[in-house]
Formats: sequence, structure tokens, C-alpha cells
Amino acid sequence: MTRTVVESKTKTAIIGFDQPFCVIGERINPTGRKKLAAELEAGNFETVKKDALEQVACGATVLDVNAGVVYNSNPNPNETEPPLMRQMIELVQGLVDVPLCIDSSVPGALQVGLETCEGRPLLNSVTGEEERLELVLPLVKKYNVPVVAISNDDTGISEDPDVRFEVAKKIVQRAADFGIPAHDIVVDPLVMPIGAMATAGQQVFALVRRLRDELGVNTTCGASNISFGLPNRHGINNAFLPMAAAAGMTSAIMNPVSQGVSAKKLAEKVEELAGLGIAIPEGMDPEALAQALGLGSTKATPSKEIEAIRAANFLLNNDPNGGEWIKANRAPSAEGAEGARGAREGRRRRRA
Repeated sequence: MTRTVVESKTKTAIIGFDQPFCVIGERINPTGRKKLAAELEAGNFETVKKDALEQVACGATVLDVNAGVVYNSNPNPNETEPPLMRQMIELVQGLVDVPLCIDSSVPGALQVGLETCEGRPLLNSVTGEEERLELVLPLVKKYNVPVVAISNDDTGISEDPDVRFEVAKKIVQRAADFGIPAHDIVVDPLVMPIGAMATAGQQVFALVRRLRDELGVNTTCGASNISFGLPNRHGINNAFLPMAAAAGMTSAIMNPVSQGVSAKKLAEKVEELAGLGIAIPEGMDPEALAQALGLGSTKATPSKEIEAIRAANFLLNNDPNGGEWIKANRAPSAEGAEGARGAREGRRRRRA
């Protein structure tokens, strides 16, 4: 059975067909996040710290670290990205104990990331492009790490799943020439947006099955690609992930965090109630207030996608006896329930 082993200094994550689905947290990435990009250029790592801690708390088993900021002061990523990658990896692995995924298109940043990482990180990524193969595969062999293989080559990204399969096959074969085993290749078959291609879901499920059955490799994807440009993206993602897991996909790069109610939204609700003549006591705990107003929690919680993955693990028998599902959804203890009931009864007696 194919197993891809990824390690930190103290913890191991196994990607495999007989393993729980591996969640690779995507949030430590400045792409499309202007605020984070500006913070990183200014040497501010507070959001990186927050993202690292929240993602692990919400269920990520591996954290992707991407330092792809184009500095206003220096637009050359070959100069700026390697030292930033070192800083970010040192910071993240000092905060959390999960394995890391080093994510960059800059070979120098990949090299620095491999030098800095403790354990056995996942390298993201190599493609079927000749130049990329010659740059990345020697690093994979030298540091004995697994690598994400993206199914595009010098001709670009094909809409034909058969072509993407052949690109993946080519990467696996070229890796073998370097002495890199297939179990250290995690193929990204490239998920197309279903809003642009109605058969995108069917295509990727069929492609994942072929990659599992014919090449024996683990797979991953950018999970949110499937819902790009559509309303209620979480609804689509929640259906896609268990279906992909059932087809044989073994990991995904995704956001495991559902952000809590913001202070701004809470203040707006209080203001709205005040307009209706309903006064909220000053100094009330924000978390208690958000719960009382039916807004949910102010704290980061596992996303609905994480819930869907946990259910898929249970249904695919990769969560023995449903232990993790039950743990994540356990009702309050009898003692806690008695305490809460006693408090309610006490309040009723006082009012009487």
C-alpha cells in the first residue's frame, strides 16, 4: 500500500489510501492576500503566527508555507524569497509541531526551505516542464523528501484528463531515473472549476482512480478550485472532498479554518438592536454576547470542509470505530449538562 511519509522534528503525517485524509493548511500564503503581503514586506509576522496556530487547532495535519511576496522595494523574488522563506519556516516550526510543505516557484527558496526544515517536509512542487524537472528532482533526491507533482508541462494545462495523466506518468518515470520512488510522488491532477467545465468533477474523480490504480501514487489538489467563481462555494467543496476521497484522493491543500464573528459584525448587531430599543449591557463578554445573539463564536473553528472530511474518513473506514468523529462531535458530559441544568433552575427560582 502506497504511503508517503512527511515529518516534523517530533510528528509524522502519513498520506495513504488506508490513512485518514491529509489536510494541508493553505493559509500561510500571501498570494491574493494584500494585507499579509504588506505585513511580510514590513517584517511583521503576526498573521503568520495566527494562521499557523489556528490551522493546526482546526485540523490541519501539514502546513503549507509560501513566501511568494513581490516586494515593492525589490520586485526580484530570487533575491527576496529565499531569506523570507527561512524566516517563515523557523517561525512556524517554532510554534507548531506538524510537518511542513515548502511551497515556491523559486528554486533558491526551495533550497533554503529544505536546509531550514527539521524532519522530512513535503516539497511543493515539480511540474512536467523540462527545466523544472531538472531543477527540482535533484533537490528531492538530495534531501530525500516527497514532492508534489503538478500535471502540466511545457504545453501548459490541458483540459484533457488523459493528457494530464500522461504528464503525471512522465514525472513519475523521470523521478525514478533519479532514484525517487513513486511513493514519494504526490500528484496534483489539477482540478478545473466546475463553473467553467461541467464535467470537471467527473474528470478529476476518474483521473484520481487512474493515478491510484495504474501509477500507485498518492494525490492532492487545491480543494477550492472546484468551486471557483460560484456562489456558496463551501457547499460545493463539502460535497467534492468526500467524493474525491472515495475516488482515491488522499490529501488536499485547503483552508481548515472558519473565522469567528468579527468585532465589527458584533458591534453592528448591537447597534441594530439599540435602534430597536433593545439595550445590551456594557462590558459583556464578546464570546457570550455573540452566542446569545445567535451569531456563532468569535473564535476560529474547524471549517465545514473539515467536518466533511471527518465524515468521509469515518465512512471510508479510515477512522476506526468513528473515534475521531465522535471526539469532534461529542455532546457535553452528563456532569456538564447537570451543571447547566442546575444553573437554569436556579435562575428560574430566583425569578419566581
